[in-house]
Amino acid sequence: MFAEIVKKKAEDIVTADVRMYLSQDGTLKMSTIRKKLSVLKSFFSWLASEEYIKRDPTTKLKAPKDEYRLPKSLSIEELEMLRESCDTVRQRAFLAILYATGCRLSEVHGLDKADINLQNMSTLVIGKGDKRREVYFSIRAMYHLGKYIKGRNDNCEALMVTERKPYRRLSKRGIQREIDIIAQKAGLQHKVSPHVLRHTFATLTLK
Repeated sequence: MFAEIVKKKAEDIVTADVRMYLSQDGTLKMSTIRKKLSVLKSFFSWLASEEYIKRDPTTKLKAPKDEYRLPKSLSIEELEMLRESCDTVRQRAFLAILYATGCRLSEVHGLDKADINLQNMSTLVIGKGDKRREVYFSIRAMYHLGKYIKGRNDNCEALMVTERKPYRRLSKRGIQREIDIIAQKAGLQHKVSPHVLRHTFATLTLK
């Protein structure tokens, strides 16, 4: 395929020829371009090592990164479906915390009860690069969060804890599992995750 488009002898091919070949069809996926480049790199590397050509024209070319696809955000109707599908105060609190703050799963996982500022309806979270930032709860989130904390009879400092003894900080997978249970009951076909709730928060806030 390369030879049909770049009609040159191997020793005359330069980096620009390879670039032209890889970009001549603008509809190709990044994975396809990576595969094509990998084949060419192997071929020209062999030609250079066997001294059929003086220089490998693909040496300076790097494989393109994967396309970053934003997760699909939920509609207001779908958010309401999730809320109505919560069976326990605990589930309502978890859902409210993740959606209202727009926090990452790791940020919520590390929160303690003492971190909640009831007066400001906010909390400090530690994000990427150990950077601290203040995030805020909605009135609805504070209501369900307060109800959840008051209903607990454990001494664990963590904001999100396991349901069974010995009570301890709920794992990230445990938080994800709780959201999965709610989403499954709501009948939402696409996957609902803490990251989708974070993206939903950002999308609806922009709107």
